[in-house]
Amino acid sequence: MSEELNPFAIAQQQLDQAAEIMGLDAATHELLRWPMCELHVTFPVRMDDGTTQVFHGFRVQYNGARGPTKGGLRFHPNETIDTVRALAAWMTWKTAVVDIPLGGGKGGVVCNPKELSAQELERLSRAYIRHVARVLGPDLDVPAPDVATNPQIMSWMVDEYETIVGRHAPGVITGKPIPLGGSAGRGPATGIGTIVTIREALKRLDIEPQGTSVAIQGFGNVAQSAAINYVNMLGGVVMCVACWDHQDRTSYTYAKQGGIDPHFLASIADAYGSIDKEAAIQAGYEVQDGDAWLSFDADVLIPAAIENVITGQTVGQISPQVKILAEAANGPTTPEADQVLQERGIYVIPDFLCNAGGVTVSYFEQVQNTYGYYWDEETIFERLDKKMTSAFHAVHDMSQKYQVHNRMGAYIVAVARVAEACKLRGWV
Repeated sequence: MSEELNPFAIAQQQLDQAAEIMGLDAATHELLRWPMCELHVTFPVRMDDGTTQVFHGFRVQYNGARGPTKGGLRFHPNETIDTVRALAAWMTWKTAVVDIPLGGGKGGVVCNPKELSAQELERLSRAYIRHVARVLGPDLDVPAPDVATNPQIMSWMVDEYETIVGRHAPGVITGKPIPLGGSAGRGPATGIGTIVTIREALKRLDIEPQGTSVAIQGFGNVAQSAAINYVNMLGGVVMCVACWDHQDRTSYTYAKQGGIDPHFLASIADAYGSIDKEAAIQAGYEVQDGDAWLSFDADVLIPAAIENVITGQTVGQISPQVKILAEAANGPTTPEADQVLQERGIYVIPDFLCNAGGVTVSYFEQVQNTYGYYWDEETIFERLDKKMTSAFHAVHDMSQKYQVHNRMGAYIVAVARVAEACKLRGWV
């Protein structure tokens, strides 16, 4: 992977820029450039045909100065330690920017879950937990769902962990089904948080949300929630969604005159967000190239899939009409593209602010697990809205204070909070 597209190199570069602007001392800067702990594991899994396959996995605890580390768990064939390191770093800044008492972590297993049976997936999930359980705990490090993992996988994992420790510990993993201590509202939380930040950005830009348009990349859990709530919360129009087709391994953009119906497309999508192309065509949808979403004449773009989709090579495809880029995905924009977005005056809502709704409700889940008392969905969404709105304005105001773009404003808010905790502990 080139240095330009290496997620961890990008994360370090962004931190370096913030440290320089803040005048961060050298020792604290160096401490925050690296994970405090990382675990690499190799483990065997018995397959359905009786053979044994060996898998590689990671768990990175980036910084726990503000509380237990927290972060998702990804199953992906192209997972790398640098991707996990970067995501753990961004989780550290994410929990800090929304001001919840957690640090940042991340995990991953190199595998293709779409090629595994349900039984193989369960055996892999349990095997991973057996090999990383020693670094997990409600007051130590708490995983959650991420790319290609889900509440069922979290159920297997929490059960395996509780078997190992010999007691109930529901707070060790979040994103669980509600019968096992999950939180109401966790599923749509990241998408709703994204829409809250877009709502606040539209206010700052003095744009009436009613009738605005959005183009979205991705159609998994986050993108579906963002699409549905762009309509429900803002009264806007979703012009298109782009997603990966797991059957022919190609990405497509789905559009329809007058806007798409996100509920309908969700009804013909599989568990991984792949839309049934033939069903969409029969319903009158136009199927375009996977990158076409970038060039739609929309007011808002939401990359809600993977990292490094807006690069120096693709940023030029973005329509002049676009006013806001809301990064629901982690690390979707490279530094080279970021510079172009700044020059064009596009209002960027950076990833670790924009998509912090998920970890915020995961934190609410931990709190509910601790007390054994559970809130209703209305209460969850009210508290989520309050947290995301407060975080948005902290970032916007910091950007104005330092006369920097929003990503740097978010870094300054987050890094200052983590650095303060490190100094109070006497680490630096």
